[in-house]
Amino acid sequence: MPVAVGAGLSVGHPDARWSLALAALGCAVFVQVGCNLVNDYADFAKGADGADRLGPARATAQGWFSARQVAAGAALALGLAVALGSVAVAARGWPLAAVGLASVLAAVAYTAGPWPLGYLGLGDVFVLGFFGFAAVAGTVFAITGGVDARAWPAGLAVGALATAILVVNNLRDRHTDARVGKRTLAVRFGARFARGEYTALVGLAYLAPVAVAIATGAPGWLLPLVSLPLAVRAAAAVRRTDGAALNPLLGATARVELLFGLLLAVGVSL
Repeated sequence: MPVAVGAGLSVGHPDARWSLALAALGCAVFVQVGCNLVNDYADFAKGADGADRLGPARATAQGWFSARQVAAGAALALGLAVALGSVAVAARGWPLAAVGLASVLAAVAYTAGPWPLGYLGLGDVFVLGFFGFAAVAGTVFAITGGVDARAWPAGLAVGALATAILVVNNLRDRHTDARVGKRTLAVRFGARFARGEYTALVGLAYLAPVAVAIATGAPGWLLPLVSLPLAVRAAAAVRRTDGAALNPLLGATARVELLFGLLLAVGVSL
């Protein structure tokens, strides 16, 4: 979704190179795949994916693949991300190299290494930064060779919804995470804080485009409001749900981001 929004912001730009949008999309997909596989491997190694796990099944914990195979899959995915990203870097230069390198390092450092970001309670900040600002602005830069100022509120909006997905995950897992020393914000501050954070992130996602529409007089930014009923329904469900019953709300929040992002991508291109 952040790549789609970045592409929408690039429509009509005289220097747009749309082949680089595909490179940006491929890079983003493989960074996400690599990050998920690193998480699968590292959480199992740290004991976070034990028999009492409430979330969807994971490959290493279930024995579907060995830890070595999952690690190899992560390395392959991140290698493909670097390969695709290098196409855009060759065309647009070092700023994309910096964003790409930081993205790969963050994908690994999220749950692996001596100071895993997710275990330190920094996951929310990094998801907002990379799934929001970096992905949207990076896509605009890859396609156009510059960064439109509108990329920042757009990045804030889609990044906030991506972070809300993480909040559901951390709310569900707060008890098992605490047992293995994974100090997410839900562990540090409790369930009430996590539910409030979710509501605040969803609210921020919808306020950002409304603020741009008011400030610039561009009505297309209001198009994501069509998805607001779904978001309100998801937020209400998160407030009253706990444990494994939160699993469907991961998908519900992802669907909100999907519809929101598509509408925003169309709206900003008008």
